[in-house]
Amino acid sequence: MYVFSVKYQEVPLEDKERLFEEVKADPRYEDYLYGCYECGICVAACPSARFYDFSPRKIAQTLAREDVETFYEQLNDDVWNCSQCFSCTRCPRQNNPGGLITVMREVAVKNGLRTTKEALAGYTRIIYKIMTTGTQVSPDMLQEDAFPDWGPQVKAVSENLDLWRLALPPETLHTTGTSWEVEERTMQELYAIWKMTGSLDIISSLDEGLSDIMEEIMDEELEASGLSF
Repeated sequence: MYVFSVKYQEVPLEDKERLFEEVKADPRYEDYLYGCYECGICVAACPSARFYDFSPRKIAQTLAREDVETFYEQLNDDVWNCSQCFSCTRCPRQNNPGGLITVMREVAVKNGLRTTKEALAGYTRIIYKIMTTGTQVSPDMLQEDAFPDWGPQVKAVSENLDLWRLALPPETLHTTGTSWEVEERTMQELYAIWKMTGSLDIISSLDEGLSDIMEEIMDEELEASGLSF
């Protein structure tokens, strides 16, 4: 007999059901979930399953049987272990566990779950870097305290950043603080897009302080460019 999870019992059942229905209402849901043979192919192909107590098969099975209790546990504890490589799409039933996890992550972020904030805490630096410079991870961000899950090699990289940086092409400016330069007009257009699409509202649910900083930066740049919202 299946026994419900004992975790998160303090969370009202109606809250768990509301989040499940939010995932289920996503237009992608029906294309991502058909049913499970329990063949284990998705688990065998999953790189995260080799290093974590993680199973894309369990995600698909939980959603298929509408197990709200286990769903809520996975929403808090499991979805951030997925590497989003979509190796699991080789499923013979055409399930897409990685796609389901994408939807679950979006719901977790939009609802500002505490565990989501904790899981993404180290990545606020990446968000700030992208939204202020238009680049992604720059070398100076590779510090073991920020990315402990990247393994011990991060420490070795961080201790020799200047040396590593010299090995990269000239257009990277030989600095550790940037990856590449983005034109001012491009950044202004990105700011306009982020403002119009409500990206800051999503960030605010995870880190209100970061959202306030970004709002101020964007407003100043957009005003200087003659754009305002």
